[in-house]
Amino acid sequence: MSLSPSRVFAELNAARPPDQPSPTIGTAVVVGGSVAGLLAARVLSDYADTVVIIDRDDPQVTGARPGVPQGTQLHALLPGGLFQLERLFPGFRDEALARGAIEAPPTARRNYLDGRLKVVVPDDADSLAGSRPLLEGLIRQQVLRLPNVKTITARATGLVFDGTAVSGVRCEVGGVPGVERADLVVDAMGRSSKLSDWLEQADWDRPVTRRMTVHLNYATALFRRPEVTPASTVVLALNTARAAVDVAGAAFFAIEDGRWMAMMAGYGKDRPGRTADDFVRRLREQFPPEFGEVADQEMIGDVQTYHHADSRRRDFHALKRLPAGLISVGDAVASFNPVYGQGMTAAALHAACLSTYLRSGPDLRAPARHYLALQKVVVDAAWSLSTSADLALPHVDGPYPRGYRLSRWASGQIIAATVTDVTTARRFNDVVSMREHPSSLARPGVLLGALRANRRAR
Repeated sequence: MSLSPSRVFAELNAARPPDQPSPTIGTAVVVGGSVAGLLAARVLSDYADTVVIIDRDDPQVTGARPGVPQGTQLHALLPGGLFQLERLFPGFRDEALARGAIEAPPTARRNYLDGRLKVVVPDDADSLAGSRPLLEGLIRQQVLRLPNVKTITARATGLVFDGTAVSGVRCEVGGVPGVERADLVVDAMGRSSKLSDWLEQADWDRPVTRRMTVHLNYATALFRRPEVTPASTVVLALNTARAAVDVAGAAFFAIEDGRWMAMMAGYGKDRPGRTADDFVRRLREQFPPEFGEVADQEMIGDVQTYHHADSRRRDFHALKRLPAGLISVGDAVASFNPVYGQGMTAAALHAACLSTYLRSGPDLRAPARHYLALQKVVVDAAWSLSTSADLALPHVDGPYPRGYRLSRWASGQIIAATVTDVTTARRFNDVVSMREHPSSLARPGVLLGALRANRRAR
């Protein structure tokens, strides 16, 4: 099924939850209770009599969860993701602010590229700054308030099939095996999803998994924030491959409880910021003055490190044989280089795909092809954005798509123009925040405008 990417993005950004939900599903089971699973459960609550979330972590646990090893790292909620969350949970922004999240309007966001401060896009969309536990915790609380959603603390071990459809999930509760019956199963098990194994074990096709090795090393530290309302709440400094430095980038966000959360990242053998001394020194010496001002504050706790080996995607849409009653969401389908901050926003768009699919009144006795076609557009968009940038890294050796050299040159011109030209920056921001499809940057007028802006800057 081929869909117009730009039309799909327009449809997903216009989709609203149904005004008068009319359940068409008996029981939906979501395997995995992280952001993607919670958002899928929220959508399903409009269409199912009962939604069951199976997760190994206790749903009442607050703070960083064991099932999210990267939960202590800095996370970005892109404007496109905030837009989708507000659609699913009216008042989400206000409640997040009441719990300590910090407003991040365009005038409070500063972006550097190879040390050059980029122009502000004054009419850009607002976003929020907050820790992953705060944002995920609020989503979880909103979902668990729904009367037809319940949780089971258990380990999922496999699927149950009834002919050509999935009919349940095998799970263990306290070591005791059991089955949770379902009319629809959602795989939200993240990067380590076992769904491919389960399909193969049941004589179904296994999806092709594509990988791009990036070997990203990043470190995050917390600092005290004396300002209640700082002038800049989100500051990012990215270095391209041309910068020839061992730090790919750094960022700091104002988050709840009077803290700064700062992050820096490197690739391959470069592991900047592993110790507190190295972290503070680099913030002071290798980045703009704002970073040094954060580093001058008291560090809270230890530096937390994480290694991201590769970006990966599982092409469920390409399977010729697929059981009915089964879909995947979030990192279980595709996970990207976290430097670009796409994770939570991509999960929100997967939920929008699910909402659009269910709103169409599909035959749940057949494979969810329409959902997969919608999701493919979202995954392709995020994948092209992150991997095209990753392919420019000196230690990444492909695979290179057709026309890569030309597209890399064109994207380089557009990115360079975002430093000085508001019009180009606005279009670029709409794409990287996942409110517009990347094809909007391929219009001839966008490249011509970028070339003119770069000529003026020179």
